[in-house]
Amino acid sequence: MRSIRIRILAIFAVLVIAGVGAWQLLPSGEEKNDPVTVGTTDAVTSLDPAGAYDAGSWAIYSNLYQSLMTFKSGAIVPEPDAAESCGFVGQKLQTYQCKLRDDLTFSNGRKITAADVEYSFERMLRIKTDVGPSALFPSLKNVVTEGRTITFNLSSRDATFPQKLATGAGSIVDPTQYPDNKLRGGKQVDGSGPYVLKSYEPGVRAELVPNIKYKGALKKTGDPVEIRYYKTSDELMAGWKSGDLDVTHRQLPPARLAELNPGDPDLRVTEADSAEIRNLVFNVREGSPLANKKVRQAIASIIDRGPLVGDVYKSTVEPLYSLIPQGYIGHSTPFFDKYPSPDPARAKKLMAEAGVQTPLHINFAYKADEAYTQETAELRRQLEKDGLFKVSVKAVKWTDFQKGYADGAYDAYTIGWLPDYPDPDTFSQPLVGRDNSLHNGYASKQMDELITATLQYSDRGRTSADFKELQQLVGEDVPLVPLWQKKDYVVAKTDVSGSQYLSDGTGIWRLWELGWI
Repeated sequence: MRSIRIRILAIFAVLVIAGVGAWQLLPSGEEKNDPVTVGTTDAVTSLDPAGAYDAGSWAIYSNLYQSLMTFKSGAIVPEPDAAESCGFVGQKLQTYQCKLRDDLTFSNGRKITAADVEYSFERMLRIKTDVGPSALFPSLKNVVTEGRTITFNLSSRDATFPQKLATGAGSIVDPTQYPDNKLRGGKQVDGSGPYVLKSYEPGVRAELVPNIKYKGALKKTGDPVEIRYYKTSDELMAGWKSGDLDVTHRQLPPARLAELNPGDPDLRVTEADSAEIRNLVFNVREGSPLANKKVRQAIASIIDRGPLVGDVYKSTVEPLYSLIPQGYIGHSTPFFDKYPSPDPARAKKLMAEAGVQTPLHINFAYKADEAYTQETAELRRQLEKDGLFKVSVKAVKWTDFQKGYADGAYDAYTIGWLPDYPDPDTFSQPLVGRDNSLHNGYASKQMDELITATLQYSDRGRTSADFKELQQLVGEDVPLVPLWQKKDYVVAKTDVSGSQYLSDGTGIWRLWELGWI
């Protein structure tokens, strides 16, 4: 699997450019009780775990809710959290059982039962929102409970099921507070995670305090934390420059990240090899101008990742030529093998074979942010420069953007993806499987068979050949074009401890690791 490389950097250049003075450590013996303030541009779609499948929402879920299993930082095998024990029954990998801990309560004081776990999963699958996590469990037939034992019955083998339980999709909710057939509204959360939501202002801030009732895998619940949400990376940078933030994560502007200087100890940055990727996704529904595979192949033939990596992102990202990023079992480079360099002549030939009139008019949407505006401008330039396409672009607020691509409103759109768990499966079923979370209309019997084949083995090394074949099919069908793989940066003041453990590139936010030196 992948290894996480962490190094601590110091950033004198950012301080000089931003005009920020140095922060001094507290005098010896003086305790600081202020919340650690963390800034991010990741938005929370919903506080209800049945209603969101995105980085911003799952980051806060991992602190407010509890799942049966969890991952320790850098681990590839999950361990029990709300569960006392978990494991497959027999060798078929189709029955998974967990025994619930007997000492768990929701933050409102209500005791957690196995029936609550059953309710949480069945409710999530029943509501099945367009932007929810039900796509993670296509093989889950039912959940049965007896006493403290919870049994998950699967329709087919799934060696990754324990890892899926450890995600935000496995969050346990209180049936008395979360309706069975619709999402819970409002600004309240009743979970059993290491934190309690004290106050929440959507899109602005969330105030978290330690949950004194928490029982689970963690040995400590951490210090109070205030999360501040920013609409754009430039606004996040302004918050950092003003001294309002103690920690930033996802995303400072690329130009600022590129200026990190290892020569000064006044600030700390954690840089981790990350599996965050970004794709150009195509609406392949019937009637879409990109429904024809040859048109999508033509686009793949003219995309040039070099200017994106160097000019737009200042080398804070790396070019990606496959569905599965570097560091994961089965990684290959089908988009480099099939489309090694921009080839306008080949693209023109493919468009002629598709029988479409050029320039082909398409609409292109992206989440509103300055960095993505620059990325979109570059992609538009590449698509239009040889006269094959005419592109109209639209920047859309995150929640509206999600609804738009789920409804098929865009011909093409760019979207980032963070792994839900440390296995290449997290990039297959959710992105290119039938009823995938991208909602682009792509469905392939051969793809579904390959995805099923990759789930057969507990020894994940045996899946490499199937994952490589799967990626070859993505390179042929082109439901999306991989663009880049991103490094992960956490920037913190020197009087903050634990920032190196906040993120390991998987989207889990370990806020409980943060504190004051």
